[in-house]
Amino acid sequence: LMMFLSNRSKEAVLEALASTVNRDPTAYKYQFQDDPYLAPRTSAEFKLFSLSQESGRSAAKYFINSNPKFFTKDFAEPHIPCLMPEKVSLLLEEVSEEALKERISLRKVKAAVDMYDQLLQAGTGVSMETTHDLLDLICLYSDREPVQEGGPETEDVSAEEANRSKGRIRRASDFLKTIWRENNNAERIFNLLPERDTHCYSALIRGMIRHGAYVKAFDMYTDMLNNRMTADVRIFNALISGAPEVREKYNERWDLIAELLNQMNQQKVQPNLLTFNSVLKALRRCGSLARTQALHTLSEMKALGIAPSLASFDHTLAAFYKAGKHSDITLHTDLLQEVMSELAGSSFTCQDPDDGKLWSVCLDNKDIELAYRVQSLVEAGENWRLLGDSHQQTIYYGRFFSLLCMMEHIDVVLKWYRKLIPSLYYPNVQGMRDLLQALDTDSRLDLLPTIWKDIQLLGHANKSELIEELLALMARETHSPEVQESFAVCALDVKSVFNGDRGTLSLEWSTSALCHITSLLLRAKRTQEAWEMLQLFKAKNRVPSEELMNEFLLECHAAGAPDRAVELVQLSAAFCLPATPRLAQQTLKDFDLTDEQR
Repeated sequence: LMMFLSNRSKEAVLEALASTVNRDPTAYKYQFQDDPYLAPRTSAEFKLFSLSQESGRSAAKYFINSNPKFFTKDFAEPHIPCLMPEKVSLLLEEVSEEALKERISLRKVKAAVDMYDQLLQAGTGVSMETTHDLLDLICLYSDREPVQEGGPETEDVSAEEANRSKGRIRRASDFLKTIWRENNNAERIFNLLPERDTHCYSALIRGMIRHGAYVKAFDMYTDMLNNRMTADVRIFNALISGAPEVREKYNERWDLIAELLNQMNQQKVQPNLLTFNSVLKALRRCGSLARTQALHTLSEMKALGIAPSLASFDHTLAAFYKAGKHSDITLHTDLLQEVMSELAGSSFTCQDPDDGKLWSVCLDNKDIELAYRVQSLVEAGENWRLLGDSHQQTIYYGRFFSLLCMMEHIDVVLKWYRKLIPSLYYPNVQGMRDLLQALDTDSRLDLLPTIWKDIQLLGHANKSELIEELLALMARETHSPEVQESFAVCALDVKSVFNGDRGTLSLEWSTSALCHITSLLLRAKRTQEAWEMLQLFKAKNRVPSEELMNEFLLECHAAGAPDRAVELVQLSAAFCLPATPRLAQQTLKDFDLTDEQR
C-alpha cells in the first residue's frame, strides 16, 4: 500500500482516511467544533459566527502579510501555501518591465499604471504580453484597486445592484458591482498602443460587459471588425451575455444573439460551454422565444460534443417555467424528470458561476419523488459543494424539508429531521411550524414536548407565533394521562419563557397562551398550579375564556372543593364574564354550600 501511495500526491493518505468516515448528523459543522460556545443554533447565528471566523482569518492574514519576517518557519507537511505569508510588498523599485510585471502579479492597479506611464516616458517599450496582462488587470477591476480582505469597495455601486440587495443581509459581492468609468486608464492605454491585437480588444470588451458599459462594448467590437480583426471566444461569450441589455424587444434580442453566433461561425471561432450557457442565460430574457431556442441550443451542444453543466439545465428549465404559473408546472415537471434522469449518479465540478443555482429550482413543483432524486444527486460525490453559500444552502434544505413535511409520513419526516439538523440545516420559524403541522396531520402530538426542546435549542423560544401554535396543538384535545403529564411539564417550561425566568427577555402574555397553559395543567390534575395561572389572568389584564371556567368548575366538582368553586364564581364576576350567572347556578346545584358561601 505504501509503495502504491508513494507514487501519488502527498495528500493521498489524508484522502484515503477521509473516505473512511461519514458526516455526523448530530454534530455541528466541523468549522465550529473547536469552540462549543460558538456552536450556532440558528441560520442567523451560523452566518454571524461564520463571518466572525472569516473576519478573524482576515485579520490574521493581514498581520502575517504585514510582518512576514516573523513567519518564516514552515512546519506543515505537506506544504500549505495559504498558511504562509504572501508576497504583498513591492521589491523592484527601478523603472523596468520586470517591475511592471511584479505590480501586475500583486494586483497593484494604480502602481502598475504608473509604472507603465514611466516606461513610456522613458521611451522604453513594453512587450505585448505584458500589455495584455496590464489591460486584463485594469479591466477586471474597472481601473480600481481590488477589494482587500476586510475592506470592501463601496463607491460607484450601481443603483440596480443597490436596490437588488435591499431586504437581505448584504454580502461582499454586493459591493463589487462597480461601473465602467468613461475614458479610464484601460481606454487611455488602449488608445496609446501603436498596434492592437485581439487580446487587447478582448480585455476591454469583457471589462465593459462586466461593469455595465454594454453599448460601449458593442461599439468596441464594431471597431475591431472595421480593423479587419477576428474575435476570440471570450469576446463572443461576453457580447452574448450583454445582448439583452442593448435591445428592448424579445425578437430583437434573439436576432442579435443569432447574428453573433453566425459571426462566430464565419470567423471560425469554436464555441465552448460558457458560450452556450451565455446563450441560454440570455434566452431567459427573450420571452416565449426561449422555449424553442433553448432546446435547439442544447441540441447544438450535443452535436458539438459539449456536455451541459448544471447551469445549462437551470437556464433551460427557467425558459419553460415561471414560478407561480400553474399551467407550466406539468411541462416543467416532465422536463425536470428528463434532466434528473440524465444527471442521476453524476458527480460535478463547477464550470460556470451559475452552476449552483439549479438545486432550489428543482423543488418548486411540490413533487416529492423528484425531490428525492434531486437530494440523491446532491449527495453524489461532492455535488454538495455546488449548493452555494450558507444562505443558498438554507434555502435549498428549507424547501426540501418543507416539502417532506407536506407530503411524507411523520416517521419519514423525523428521519430526515434527525439527518439534516443541525449538521446541514438550521430551520427557521416556518420550518418548525411545518414540522408541527406534520405532527398534527399524522396524530403524533405526543412528540410535541420533544420538539419544544429542539425549538429552544434552535433559538426560536422567543417567537410568540410559534409558541402559540405549539400550545394550541397540545391543548386542543384530551390525551392519555401520560401524555397529559408530559404536556403539563412542557407547559410549565413555556411559562418560564414567558416570565423571562431564564435570563432572556420575557414575552408578552396573550389570552390564548394563558388559557392553553392553564387547561393543560388542569388536565394533568395539577390543580394548584392551574389555580396560580388563573390568578395570572388578573395580573396581566387578560380575561379567561368561558370554556376554561367550565373546565375549572368540573375539576372543582371532581375534587369535591366547594370553596374553590365559590372563589371561581367570584373571580368570574370580577372579570364581568357573561357566564357568571350560569356558573353560580351550576355551583349551587352541584355543591353542598354553607349559608355564607351561598
